[in-house]
Amino acid sequence: MEEVQGPAALGRLPQILLPMDMHKAALSDLSLPLKLLVVGVLYFAEGVPYGFVVTTLSFYLRTQGVPLEQIGLLSLLGLAWSLKLIWSPLVDRFGATRAAWLVPAQVTIILCLMGLTYQTGQPATLGFWVLVGLLCIASATQDLAVDAYTIDLLETRELGIANGVRNGTYRAGALAAGSGLLIASDLLGWRAAFVGLVAVMAALIVTILVFRPFRLPRLVTDGANPGQQGGWRTVSTAYRTLRRHPYFWAIVLFTLTYKAGDALMATMISPFWKDQGFSATQFGTVSGILGAVATILGGLVGGVLTSRWGIGRGIWTMGMFQAFSNLGYWAAALPGMSGRVLFELSVPLAGRIVPVYPIYLASQGESFSSGLGSAAFMAFLMSLCDKRFSAMHYAFFAMLFSFGARIFGYLGGWGAAYFGYADFFFLSFLAAWPAFVLLPWVLPVVRSIEGENR
Repeated sequence: MEEVQGPAALGRLPQILLPMDMHKAALSDLSLPLKLLVVGVLYFAEGVPYGFVVTTLSFYLRTQGVPLEQIGLLSLLGLAWSLKLIWSPLVDRFGATRAAWLVPAQVTIILCLMGLTYQTGQPATLGFWVLVGLLCIASATQDLAVDAYTIDLLETRELGIANGVRNGTYRAGALAAGSGLLIASDLLGWRAAFVGLVAVMAALIVTILVFRPFRLPRLVTDGANPGQQGGWRTVSTAYRTLRRHPYFWAIVLFTLTYKAGDALMATMISPFWKDQGFSATQFGTVSGILGAVATILGGLVGGVLTSRWGIGRGIWTMGMFQAFSNLGYWAAALPGMSGRVLFELSVPLAGRIVPVYPIYLASQGESFSSGLGSAAFMAFLMSLCDKRFSAMHYAFFAMLFSFGARIFGYLGGWGAAYFGYADFFFLSFLAAWPAFVLLPWVLPVVRSIEGENR
């Protein structure tokens, strides 16, 4: 390996692995605002393909008269985001920089988007679905590289505020490629809207290639990168490293259950709005647009507080806010509350008086608190990851979190049907608390990690 004469040499030698001391020296050249800018750009890029597949494509396919049964294939193809753990060892094994995976994944996304652009207005053929499937796999691979690079880039004390920025920019990317692209399609047509999204992804690739902070070399310890040992040995070493955390199984259960209350309620929020007699416009404006703003704001506030208080205090304090926010929907579901106007707001630009119902406040409170809890929780998960195996470790925790959310989301339908909305929303509040029983085992692990990285 060619000798490196200091952090300044990074610009000349982007394809190397750095020892621990030089890796820290390289990171010390980057200010926290610059790191946050890097994180924001990367997670905006991560949110774009997700918003495109989940929101835009389903709407587009329906406008083309595609049967609902076929549109359901989008969910099946989206399993790539849940199954990315399978190929995460490859991301840790190969590539001296995370950009070695990030850029090819983004190029693949662009090529798929271009292929889909040429098929706009035509029947959804097998080729269309193959392109969507490849796009999902490339997007999941981009996620692996972005998550791993973020863990490599940040110090433990920076994880809180960085995850606040992460949550906000990811949602902004998803909204831009979802609701934003739908609006653009009305103004410009589908083909022009798709081309615009290609241009956005191309600009992100150029940004990563031009600016060095997106392409820092990876960490190496004792002259060799354990993530490059090859085959099963890499996976085995990564797993043993993860198991070294005290109370490992308590951490696993905590990861599965921390968002249980949110996940249980999430799938029933849209039906609840509909059954209470609110229009699609009311739901889209309050829960969709304003809810997204509240979530982004909550994530930023939660990130700042987590960095100031520490991850340990952040996960239990903001987890409590997250749990209690479910009571807002419980109150909105009580008899006589659906049509009650709490107060009225004047909207100057629209020249209208808008009545505010309990469900409006419940939505904003739940969205804001969800952002709070997510910032602390994601910082917690990242703090558990070894930088040498960051792709595999974070993919493991993301899989646990996703699995738990899907199971609780499925149970939500049964719970709402059996108990009715009011009792169900109160049960979702109770479902948030079992995770707190695990805090006596989880908090010492977090505090130990924070102490080691001061």
